[in-house]
Amino acid sequence: MSETDPIGRLTALLTRLPGIGEKSAGRLVYFLLRGPAEYARELGRAIAEIKDRIVRCGQCQDLSPSDPCRICSDPGRDRAALMVVEEPHDLRAVERSRSYRGLYHVLHGTLSPLEGRGPEQLTLTALLCRLKSGEVKEVILALNPHVEGDATAAYLAEQMAGLPVQVSRLARGIPVGGDLEYLDPGSLTQAVQGRRRQGEE
Repeated sequence: MSETDPIGRLTALLTRLPGIGEKSAGRLVYFLLRGPAEYARELGRAIAEIKDRIVRCGQCQDLSPSDPCRICSDPGRDRAALMVVEEPHDLRAVERSRSYRGLYHVLHGTLSPLEGRGPEQLTLTALLCRLKSGEVKEVILALNPHVEGDATAAYLAEQMAGLPVQVSRLARGIPVGGDLEYLDPGSLTQAVQGRRRQGEE
């Protein structure tokens, strides 16, 4: 898109975001044009800074402005419990539910041979290193209930079989095919409280 057409250029850039089609992008552009100039400038600064100011936490692998992140450095957290989630937005969904006070580990995806994602593309090595310290007593597999999530949970349970940790999964109150990111806090609270050991029916 031509640099002389700022509306068309921003619309085209927004359509590259997931879930944003051309009509939605156009509505966002005109929303910005109608709103206060300071809001548009603040949004632009936030977008420009995010790649420079966000790092990966060396402990949980979450994306954060600090390393270690706020959760890993919180002394009030239950360090014996470790919840494994697929993506950073899943961690934030669980945090919004206020149903869990342990630590996290973010895999940054699931196993998916069809998409070329094997164990080496995930943060599995970092996870297993954390578990070998002996501090963690329970690993909660909070992976989304779809084929890739179930396959990843089974693979992780197999990898942890020789470690002195109890492995559980969130209760199946989460609809099959549903993502943690979109669940309401009440449903997430029930899923965390009703978790079961991996392998139980």
